[in-house]
Amino acid sequence: MSRAYSGIERRAISSPFSHATPASESRKFRLREIRLESWALRVFLVLCAAAICYALKPFHLGGAMSAGVGVATALVILLAELRLRWAELSGLLGGAFGAVVGIFAAVLVTLVISRTAEPEPTKSFLDCAVLIAFAYLGLMLGSKRAAELRLETLGERVVATSAATPAPELLKLLDTSVLIDGRIADICEAQFVDGVMIVPQFVLHELQLVADSGDALKRQRGRRGLDVLERIRKMPGVEVRILENGSSAQTGDVDRKLVELARQMGAKIVTNDFNLNKVATVQGLSVLNVNQLANALKPVVLPGEPMRVLILREGKEANQGIAYLDDGTMVVVDGAKRFINKNVDITVTSVHQTTAGKMIFGRVDDRSESPGTMARQASAGSGRSDSGGRGSDQGSLDRGARSIYPETEAD
Repeated sequence: MSRAYSGIERRAISSPFSHATPASESRKFRLREIRLESWALRVFLVLCAAAICYALKPFHLGGAMSAGVGVATALVILLAELRLRWAELSGLLGGAFGAVVGIFAAVLVTLVISRTAEPEPTKSFLDCAVLIAFAYLGLMLGSKRAAELRLETLGERVVATSAATPAPELLKLLDTSVLIDGRIADICEAQFVDGVMIVPQFVLHELQLVADSGDALKRQRGRRGLDVLERIRKMPGVEVRILENGSSAQTGDVDRKLVELARQMGAKIVTNDFNLNKVATVQGLSVLNVNQLANALKPVVLPGEPMRVLILREGKEANQGIAYLDDGTMVVVDGAKRFINKNVDITVTSVHQTTAGKMIFGRVDDRSESPGTMARQASAGSGRSDSGGRGSDQGSLDRGARSIYPETEAD
């Protein structure tokens, strides 16, 4: 029986504070049954070996001597069982593999021996000696070398090896900024990101420092980042791995360590930091910027298309108004200063893509002018026009020019 079972029995019997419970009594009974079955199988093996040798009478021995040979063979098998019971699984696998390789090598050697001109007894002796020698050497060397391989650390070694040279599209390093931003959780939930999400220990430490900050705003952002990380970890289709010893660089800021770790692992960096994006791109690393993804998903607006926006404030230039779309895109509208806090129809004139995002430029649509405003403009224009026959429309155009570029009265 195993030492674990005997240890359990000794503790259960010798402990002065132990009380007999139905579970412990049932366990003892099962242990006794297992012991009886094991000894019964051993006795059956000895009897079978003795009976077979007694019936076959190997080496032309008598009945008693043949039965003794059978008993001796069974005892050798039982001793091998006792020895192999305490062997580690890696040693058993290595020994079995080494023995198979040794037998295969012995078969190749026996093929060479069979072609020699030696007598048959000599060939038989050499064949048996080579087979036993090679099988023994393979068994011992395989078990000895396999003992150095720990199966419990085999998974870690495989992960470390795969992390050293993985496919670049499978491993992704999460930056602190992208966790605080929170949109990466929605992207992962929509299954647009595959592979393994790796969070280095120094990123997690920086996130914890932000969450423990004395500033209420920073503390709220840090806690939001931790909540986002926990949300990603609970998603069934996403694997998140916390990397204990990430970068070999012990000094430097988080961005430098993240770039060094991405270079070592061949992973992509997921970030919102503009400077980190530039530094990693210059060094030839792949970067997934959530802001760039959001800009790419914004609706495409072409020049000449109509649009209705809410003018929120005036622009930098004269008579300009500023509006924003639902996704945060800035819209600069010429001639919309007088429509602040009002919805107005505009026509897109141009679209510019900048490093900060997309900007839309437009002008106020003529249909957005109210009838009352048009009537007042027409009456004022007709009053200012001379009697030489300028029409009301021409006066309206002249008044509009004066409102934008005021001129002094003529002498």
